[in-house]
Amino acid sequence: MPDGEENKSQGSLEKHTDGLADLARDIDTCEINELAVVAEGEEKTTWFVWILVLCSTISGLLFGYDTGVISGALVTIGSDLGPTQLTNGQKEFITSSTTLGALLGGLVAGIMSDWTGRRLVLGIADIIFIGGAIGQAVCHTVWSMIGGRFLIGIGVGLAACIAPLYIQELSPTRLRGRMVVLNVVMITLGQVIAYGIGAGFENVDGGWRWMVGLGAVPAGIQCILLFFLPESPRILIRRGNMVQAHLVMSRIYALARPEEVELKVKVLHAAVQKSIEITNTTTFIQRCKSMLFDGVNRRALIVGCGMQAFQQLCGFNTLMYYSATLFKEIGFDQPTAVGLIISGTNFVFTLVALKWIDRIGRRKIMVWSSPGMIFGLTLASISFHYLTRKTGGNLIDGTQYSTAWSAIVLVSMIVFVASYATGLGNVPWQQGELFGLEVRGLGTSLSTATNWAGNLLIGSTYLSLMEKITPAGAFGFYAGLCLLGWIFVLTCFPETAGLSLEEVRMVFRSGFGIRESGRLRRIKREMMEREKAKEQSDQDRGDQGAMLKRSV
Repeated sequence: MPDGEENKSQGSLEKHTDGLADLARDIDTCEINELAVVAEGEEKTTWFVWILVLCSTISGLLFGYDTGVISGALVTIGSDLGPTQLTNGQKEFITSSTTLGALLGGLVAGIMSDWTGRRLVLGIADIIFIGGAIGQAVCHTVWSMIGGRFLIGIGVGLAACIAPLYIQELSPTRLRGRMVVLNVVMITLGQVIAYGIGAGFENVDGGWRWMVGLGAVPAGIQCILLFFLPESPRILIRRGNMVQAHLVMSRIYALARPEEVELKVKVLHAAVQKSIEITNTTTFIQRCKSMLFDGVNRRALIVGCGMQAFQQLCGFNTLMYYSATLFKEIGFDQPTAVGLIISGTNFVFTLVALKWIDRIGRRKIMVWSSPGMIFGLTLASISFHYLTRKTGGNLIDGTQYSTAWSAIVLVSMIVFVASYATGLGNVPWQQGELFGLEVRGLGTSLSTATNWAGNLLIGSTYLSLMEKITPAGAFGFYAGLCLLGWIFVLTCFPETAGLSLEEVRMVFRSGFGIRESGRLRRIKREMMEREKAKEQSDQDRGDQGAMLKRSV
């Protein structure tokens, strides 16, 4: 870069730095700050960021594997745990113990990470994963299996809460949604791997022990990799460690000039200064109360918890836990392999969300994909009604059912899962962006706990519900819950794509911010266009000056 242009760029950055005092004022008045937009300018993603995110998403892989592997294990355990055959109650206990552990793990994860940092909590989750996997592999009673699944659940709860949060705080604004979806891709990949391994060990004596024990391998790998990953720069700034925060930011934005990195750090510090002041001047109990009595935090919590409740109450995870059992009952000879179709569909359509979530936006994806879920579940309900007419509406193992209706059930499940994976499987995990830094750990903990509470409710009642109100009634009930969830999205869920983590909380200053988010995104887009036009104009003038100089 020529000296004159470099001096001009340096002077421009110094001029922008003079506007740091205006940043907090604009945040307080719910306006987009031009300096914050300028600071976001250089956001080319380097290999360091992708490697960092991929290492973090091993948590997602573990989450998916350990929740998906139980489906194949339940149909192959046989009499290895004592009883000749597991009862429905024992199956529900084994499945629900993981969810109960995840509920407790998710409840403490975000709160703990505010004190210890995000990275350490991921390491603790890995150690718990390893212990739980080994415990399951060597158990010989139903209760020891339940204990191993409970331990795994704690690890799942910690990872499910912290991995997306850690990724969000390390990602550039324009790619934040996609980076978090990458974690969900790894969750679905983990489920696909679990089903594949389940199919491979289906006919092996004691093969289920290998299924559950192999979960220790990726946990061990991530535990080692965490030693090389940085802490979230927002956590470092909150601790007052500006030198380390600057180092992390310079590695994330390796293609930016030193003065641009310096501006990013200063802007980030100014943007989170109010959160730091709140953290330093309030107690944990006071911040808990603010989640209910502060309007901004309360509305963010309603959206975060509401979306997580929608994700679980739609009934998707019953397919992950019981798909092999369900497909076995309706007459498929290789139920675990058929379950692999479901998990494969989930994986493929999560890749669709990976490509479009930042371009289309979170809200539009949810508005468009939810009707597909309702249609799939309604079709499943109708199919089960006609499929089970000769057995009084109930599924009876060993009965020869219509292959045509069985195929329609499978198609309806594929439609439901494809719609779910495109929207609801991903969007609720963007929950960390809804909360200010001072309550982000607490907010994500409560939202994640809501997810696992819903999971516990659905997972522990699914088989009983199928028995009491028939499969047709159960899937019709889930379709009704999906309809209520869609109404919630239409009325309460604002668009957050394109807004920085510090800008998102402005959305909730007056109501749920569906119109306000549109206004803020439009203003920010116009500022970015003006900044690009200004940079292009400065570059053109520089080029003309250089040409005149050469001609002389």
